Amino acid sequence: MAHNKPKIAILATGGTIAGKLDNKFCTTNYKAGIFGVKELIKAVPELQNLAQIKSKQIANIDSSNMNDALWLKLAKEINKLLEQDTDAIIITHGTDTMEETAYFLNLTLKSDKAVVLVGAMRPFEALSSDGSKNLYNALVLATNENSKNKGVMITMNDRIFSARELVKTHTLNVDAFSSPNFGDLGYIIDEKCFFYNQNLKSHTKKSPFDVSKLRSLPKVDILYTYSNDGSGVAAKALFENGTRALVIAGSGAGNIHENQKKVLKELMKQGLIVVVSSRVGAGQVVLNKEDIKLGFISSLDLNPQKARVLLSLALTRTKDIKKIREYFEKY
Repeated sequence: MAHNKPKIAILATGGTIAGKLDNKFCTTNYKAGIFGVKELIKAVPELQNLAQIKSKQIANIDSSNMNDALWLKLAKEINKLLEQDTDAIIITHGTDTMEETAYFLNLTLKSDKAVVLVGAMRPFEALSSDGSKNLYNALVLATNENSKNKGVMITMNDRIFSARELVKTHTLNVDAFSSPNFGDLGYIIDEKCFFYNQNLKSHTKKSPFDVSKLRSLPKVDILYTYSNDGSGVAAKALFENGTRALVIAGSGAGNIHENQKKVLKELMKQGLIVVVSSRVGAGQVVLNKEDIKLGFISSLDLNPQKARVLLSLALTRTKDIKKIREYFEKY
Protein backbone atom coordinates (compact mmCIF):
# COMPACT_ATOMS: atom_id res chain seq x y z
CA MET A 1 0.00 0.00 0.00
CA ALA A 2 1.22 3.50 -0.87
CA HIS A 3 0.63 4.86 2.62
CA ASN A 4 2.99 2.25 4.07
CA LYS A 5 5.90 3.35 1.90
CA PRO A 6 8.47 5.76 3.35
CA LYS A 7 8.09 9.43 2.46
CA ILE A 8 11.15 10.64 0.58
CA ALA A 9 11.93 14.12 -0.69
CA ILE A 10 14.20 14.50 -3.71
CA LEU A 11 15.80 17.94 -3.89
CA ALA A 12 17.53 18.79 -7.16
CA THR A 13 20.41 21.22 -7.62
CA GLY A 14 21.47 20.42 -11.20
CA GLY A 15 24.80 18.95 -12.26
CA THR A 16 25.77 16.34 -14.85
CA ILE A 17 22.92 14.07 -13.75
CA ALA A 18 20.63 16.75 -15.22
CA GLY A 19 22.94 17.53 -18.14
CA LYS A 20 22.08 17.77 -21.83
CA LEU A 21 24.33 16.95 -24.80
CA ASP A 22 23.91 16.87 -28.57
CA ASN A 23 25.45 13.45 -29.25
CA LYS A 24 24.37 10.54 -27.05
CA PHE A 25 27.57 8.66 -27.85
CA CYS A 26 29.66 11.42 -26.19
CA THR A 27 30.24 11.99 -22.49
CA THR A 28 31.87 15.44 -22.54
CA ASN A 29 31.03 18.89 -23.97
CA TYR A 30 27.54 18.92 -22.48
CA LYS A 31 25.54 21.54 -20.58
CA ALA A 32 25.02 20.69 -16.90
CA GLY A 33 21.82 21.51 -15.05
CA ILE A 34 19.25 21.47 -17.87
CA PHE A 35 16.71 18.78 -17.03
CA GLY A 36 14.44 19.25 -14.03
CA VAL A 37 13.84 16.92 -11.12
CA LYS A 38 10.48 15.78 -12.53
CA GLU A 39 12.24 14.51 -15.66
CA LEU A 40 14.89 12.68 -13.62
CA ILE A 41 12.20 10.90 -11.61
CA LYS A 42 10.12 10.10 -14.70
CA ALA A 43 13.14 8.42 -16.28
CA VAL A 44 13.20 5.86 -13.44
CA PRO A 45 9.55 4.81 -12.85
CA GLU A 46 10.72 2.02 -10.52
CA LEU A 47 11.41 4.67 -7.89
CA GLN A 48 7.68 4.76 -7.14
CA ASN A 49 7.82 1.12 -6.03
CA LEU A 50 10.08 2.00 -3.12
CA ALA A 51 8.64 5.20 -1.68
CA GLN A 52 6.15 8.02 -1.71
CA ILE A 53 8.18 10.67 -3.49
CA LYS A 54 7.87 14.42 -3.43
CA SER A 55 10.37 16.65 -5.17
CA LYS A 56 11.60 20.22 -5.34
CA GLN A 57 13.98 22.06 -7.65
CA ILE A 58 16.29 24.00 -5.33
CA ALA A 59 18.60 25.09 -8.18
CA ASN A 60 19.74 23.87 -11.59
CA ILE A 61 23.41 24.71 -11.91
CA ASP A 62 26.80 23.35 -12.79
CA SER A 63 28.10 22.48 -9.33
CA SER A 64 31.38 24.29 -10.03
CA ASN A 65 29.22 27.39 -9.43
CA MET A 66 28.01 26.28 -5.99
CA ASN A 67 27.94 29.08 -3.41
CA ASP A 68 27.32 29.76 0.27
CA ALA A 69 23.85 31.22 -0.30
CA LEU A 70 22.68 28.02 -1.96
CA TRP A 71 24.24 25.92 0.78
CA LEU A 72 22.33 27.85 3.41
CA LYS A 73 19.09 27.57 1.43
CA LEU A 74 19.57 23.82 1.04
CA ALA A 75 20.39 23.21 4.71
CA LYS A 76 17.38 25.21 5.89
CA GLU A 77 15.05 23.43 3.47
CA ILE A 78 16.29 19.98 4.53
CA ASN A 79 16.06 20.76 8.24
CA LYS A 80 12.48 21.97 7.73
CA LEU A 81 11.48 18.83 5.80
CA LEU A 82 13.06 16.46 8.31
CA GLU A 83 11.26 18.16 11.19
CA GLN A 84 7.99 17.27 9.47
CA ASP A 85 6.89 13.88 8.12
CA THR A 86 9.69 13.33 5.60
CA ASP A 87 11.54 10.08 6.35
CA ALA A 88 14.69 10.77 4.33
CA ILE A 89 16.19 13.18 1.80
CA ILE A 90 17.92 12.65 -1.54
CA ILE A 91 19.85 15.51 -3.15
CA THR A 92 20.84 15.37 -6.80
CA HIS A 93 24.08 17.29 -7.23
CA GLY A 94 26.93 17.89 -9.63
CA THR A 95 30.07 15.94 -8.84
CA ASP A 96 32.59 18.82 -9.00
CA THR A 97 31.73 20.17 -5.55
CA MET A 98 29.65 17.31 -4.20
CA GLU A 99 32.16 16.54 -1.46
CA GLU A 100 32.00 20.12 -0.18
CA THR A 101 28.21 20.33 -0.13
CA ALA A 102 27.97 16.92 1.55
CA TYR A 103 30.42 17.93 4.27
CA PHE A 104 28.67 21.28 4.82
CA LEU A 105 25.35 19.48 5.30
CA ASN A 106 27.03 16.89 7.53
CA LEU A 107 27.92 19.75 9.87
CA THR A 108 24.67 21.73 9.69
CA LEU A 109 21.73 19.32 9.51
CA LYS A 110 19.94 18.55 12.76
CA SER A 111 18.45 15.11 12.21
CA ASP A 112 19.45 11.45 12.44
CA LYS A 113 17.35 10.61 9.37
CA ALA A 114 19.11 9.52 6.20
CA VAL A 115 20.34 12.22 3.82
CA VAL A 116 21.92 11.00 0.58
CA LEU A 117 23.65 12.97 -2.17
CA VAL A 118 23.82 11.50 -5.65
CA GLY A 119 25.03 12.57 -9.06
CA ALA A 120 26.38 11.25 -12.32
CA MET A 121 29.62 11.34 -14.24
CA ARG A 122 27.82 11.13 -17.58
CA PRO A 123 24.90 13.33 -18.66
CA PHE A 124 21.23 12.41 -18.63
CA GLU A 125 20.91 11.56 -22.35
CA ALA A 126 24.26 9.83 -22.85
CA LEU A 127 24.04 6.23 -24.02
CA SER A 128 26.15 5.13 -21.04
CA SER A 129 24.64 7.51 -18.48
CA ASP A 130 25.08 6.38 -14.89
CA GLY A 131 22.54 8.81 -13.48
CA SER A 132 19.42 6.64 -13.43
CA LYS A 133 21.13 3.71 -11.67
CA ASN A 134 22.78 6.07 -9.19
CA LEU A 135 19.44 7.74 -8.44
CA TYR A 136 17.76 4.39 -7.88
CA ASN A 137 20.60 3.33 -5.58
CA ALA A 138 20.21 6.58 -3.66
CA LEU A 139 16.59 5.71 -2.94
CA VAL A 140 17.56 2.17 -1.94
CA LEU A 141 20.07 3.67 0.49
CA ALA A 142 17.73 6.37 1.80
CA THR A 143 15.02 3.82 2.61
CA ASN A 144 17.36 1.26 4.17
CA GLU A 145 16.65 0.70 7.87
CA ASN A 146 20.36 0.88 8.69
CA SER A 147 20.93 4.27 7.07
CA LYS A 148 19.99 6.40 10.08
CA ASN A 149 22.58 7.97 12.38
CA LYS A 150 25.36 7.72 9.79
CA GLY A 151 25.59 11.38 8.90
CA VAL A 152 25.23 12.60 5.34
CA MET A 153 26.06 9.89 2.80
CA ILE A 154 26.79 9.79 -0.91
CA THR A 155 26.28 6.96 -3.34
CA MET A 156 28.00 6.75 -6.72
CA ASN A 157 28.85 3.71 -8.84
CA ASP A 158 27.33 1.26 -6.30
CA ARG A 159 29.57 2.58 -3.49
CA ILE A 160 28.45 4.25 -0.26
CA PHE A 161 30.57 7.11 1.08
CA SER A 162 30.70 9.21 4.21
CA ALA A 163 30.46 12.95 3.59
CA ARG A 164 33.63 13.55 5.59
CA GLU A 165 35.68 10.97 3.72
CA LEU A 166 34.43 11.43 0.16
CA VAL A 167 36.97 12.77 -2.36
CA LYS A 168 36.63 13.11 -6.12
CA THR A 169 39.72 11.43 -7.55
CA HIS A 170 39.08 11.22 -11.29
CA THR A 171 37.84 13.82 -13.76
CA LEU A 172 35.81 11.55 -16.07
CA ASN A 173 35.52 7.90 -14.95
CA VAL A 174 32.20 6.68 -13.55
CA ASP A 175 34.22 5.34 -10.61
CA ALA A 176 35.37 8.87 -9.80
CA PHE A 177 35.13 8.92 -6.00
CA SER A 178 37.01 7.29 -3.17
CA SER A 179 37.68 7.48 0.57
CA PRO A 180 41.49 7.63 0.69
CA ASN A 181 41.96 7.93 4.43
CA PHE A 182 39.49 5.62 6.16
CA GLY A 183 37.59 3.73 3.46
CA ASP A 184 34.03 3.65 2.12
CA LEU A 185 31.00 3.06 4.30
CA GLY A 186 29.82 0.20 2.13
CA TYR A 187 28.32 -0.74 -1.21
CA ILE A 188 25.01 -1.54 -2.91
CA ILE A 189 24.33 -4.75 -4.84
CA ASP A 190 20.97 -5.59 -6.40
CA GLU A 191 18.95 -3.29 -4.14
CA LYS A 192 20.74 -4.41 -0.97
CA CYS A 193 23.00 -2.19 1.14
CA PHE A 194 26.08 -3.63 2.79
CA PHE A 195 27.75 -1.51 5.48
CA TYR A 196 31.23 -2.45 6.67
CA ASN A 197 32.61 0.84 8.01
CA GLN A 198 31.43 3.79 10.08
CA ASN A 199 32.11 7.47 10.55
CA LEU A 200 33.41 8.00 14.09
CA LYS A 201 33.59 11.80 13.81
CA SER A 202 30.73 13.87 15.25
CA HIS A 203 28.13 15.07 12.77
CA THR A 204 24.55 16.33 12.23
CA LYS A 205 22.73 16.51 15.60
CA LYS A 206 26.04 16.41 17.49
CA SER A 207 27.45 19.32 15.51
CA PRO A 208 27.36 22.78 17.15
CA PHE A 209 26.86 24.72 13.93
CA ASP A 210 23.43 26.32 13.57
CA VAL A 211 22.72 28.03 10.25
CA SER A 212 19.00 28.59 10.79
CA LYS A 213 19.43 32.37 11.20
CA LEU A 214 22.47 32.91 9.01
CA ARG A 215 22.22 34.82 5.73
CA SER A 216 25.89 34.52 4.84
CA LEU A 217 29.08 32.74 5.92
CA PRO A 218 32.46 34.20 6.90
CA LYS A 219 34.76 34.61 3.90
CA VAL A 220 37.45 31.91 3.79
CA ASP A 221 39.71 31.28 0.81
CA ILE A 222 42.28 28.69 -0.26
CA LEU A 223 45.84 29.26 -1.45
CA TYR A 224 48.30 26.72 -2.84
CA THR A 225 51.97 26.54 -1.96
CA TYR A 226 54.47 25.43 -4.58
CA SER A 227 58.10 25.81 -5.63
CA ASN A 228 59.10 29.47 -6.03
CA ASP A 229 55.81 30.36 -4.31
CA GLY A 230 54.66 33.93 -4.92
CA SER A 231 51.17 33.68 -3.46
CA GLY A 232 52.01 35.88 -0.48
CA VAL A 233 50.84 38.72 -2.73
CA ALA A 234 47.50 36.95 -3.13
CA ALA A 235 47.24 36.43 0.63
CA LYS A 236 47.67 40.16 1.22
CA ALA A 237 45.11 41.04 -1.43
CA LEU A 238 42.54 38.60 -0.07
CA PHE A 239 43.01 39.84 3.49
CA GLU A 240 42.62 43.45 2.41
CA ASN A 241 39.40 42.53 0.60
CA GLY A 242 37.58 40.86 3.48
CA THR A 243 38.96 37.34 3.73
CA ARG A 244 38.89 36.48 7.44
CA ALA A 245 40.80 33.21 7.17
CA LEU A 246 42.88 31.19 4.74
CA VAL A 247 43.38 27.50 4.14
CA ILE A 248 46.83 26.74 2.75
CA ALA A 249 47.17 23.68 0.53
CA GLY A 250 50.64 22.81 1.79
CA SER A 251 53.15 20.48 0.24
CA GLY A 252 53.81 17.11 1.87
CA ALA A 253 52.50 16.95 5.42
CA GLY A 254 51.62 20.64 5.43
CA ASN A 255 54.79 22.53 4.57
CA ILE A 256 54.58 26.11 3.30
CA HIS A 257 57.22 27.81 1.15
CA GLU A 258 59.16 30.41 3.12
CA ASN A 259 58.10 33.20 0.72
CA GLN A 260 54.42 32.71 1.48
CA LYS A 261 54.93 31.79 5.12
CA LYS A 262 56.69 35.07 5.87
CA VAL A 263 53.67 37.01 4.61
CA LEU A 264 51.22 34.78 6.46
CA LYS A 265 53.00 35.37 9.75
CA GLU A 266 52.64 39.12 9.33
CA LEU A 267 48.96 38.85 8.41
CA MET A 268 48.28 36.58 11.36
CA LYS A 269 49.51 39.35 13.66
CA GLN A 270 46.75 41.48 12.12
CA GLY A 271 44.05 38.89 12.80
CA LEU A 272 44.15 36.49 9.86
CA ILE A 273 43.44 32.88 10.82
CA VAL A 274 45.38 30.22 8.93
CA VAL A 275 44.60 26.52 8.65
CA VAL A 276 47.20 24.30 7.01
CA SER A 277 46.00 21.42 4.83
CA SER A 278 47.86 19.45 2.19
CA ARG A 279 47.77 19.26 -1.58
CA VAL A 280 48.60 15.53 -1.24
CA GLY A 281 45.62 13.23 -1.75
CA ALA A 282 45.71 11.41 1.59
CA GLY A 283 47.34 11.53 5.01
CA GLN A 284 47.53 13.91 7.93
CA VAL A 285 49.01 17.38 8.32
CA VAL A 286 51.62 17.55 11.08
CA LEU A 287 52.70 20.96 12.38
CA ASN A 288 55.88 21.54 14.37
CA LYS A 289 55.84 23.15 17.79
CA GLU A 290 56.96 26.52 16.46
CA ASP A 291 54.10 26.73 13.95
CA ILE A 292 51.57 25.69 16.57
CA LYS A 293 52.89 28.40 18.89
CA LEU A 294 52.59 30.97 16.08
CA GLY A 295 48.90 30.08 15.70
CA PHE A 296 48.81 27.87 12.63
CA ILE A 297 46.02 25.27 12.78
CA SER A 298 46.28 21.77 11.31
CA SER A 299 43.40 20.50 9.18
CA LEU A 300 44.50 16.99 10.20
CA ASP A 301 43.26 14.72 7.38
CA LEU A 302 40.76 17.17 5.82
CA ASN A 303 41.64 18.26 2.30
CA PRO A 304 41.76 22.02 1.53
CA GLN A 305 38.22 22.32 0.21
CA LYS A 306 36.70 20.58 3.21
CA ALA A 307 38.95 22.44 5.63
CA ARG A 308 37.54 25.65 4.15
CA VAL A 309 33.99 24.46 4.89
CA LEU A 310 34.74 23.65 8.52
CA LEU A 311 36.78 26.80 9.07
CA SER A 312 34.00 29.00 7.72
CA LEU A 313 31.46 27.38 10.03
CA ALA A 314 33.88 27.56 12.96
CA LEU A 315 34.14 31.31 12.46
CA THR A 316 30.37 31.66 12.91
CA ARG A 317 31.00 30.68 16.53
CA THR A 318 34.50 31.78 17.51
CA LYS A 319 37.83 33.31 16.53
CA ASP A 320 39.66 31.52 19.32
CA ILE A 321 42.51 29.45 17.86
CA LYS A 322 42.30 26.80 20.56
CA LYS A 323 38.59 26.29 20.01
CA ILE A 324 39.00 26.10 16.22
CA ARG A 325 41.67 23.44 16.71
CA GLU A 326 39.17 21.47 18.78
CA TYR A 327 36.63 21.66 15.96
CA PHE A 328 39.12 20.18 13.53
CA GLU A 329 39.91 17.38 15.94
CA LYS A 330 36.24 16.54 16.51
CA TYR A 331 34.51 17.07 13.16
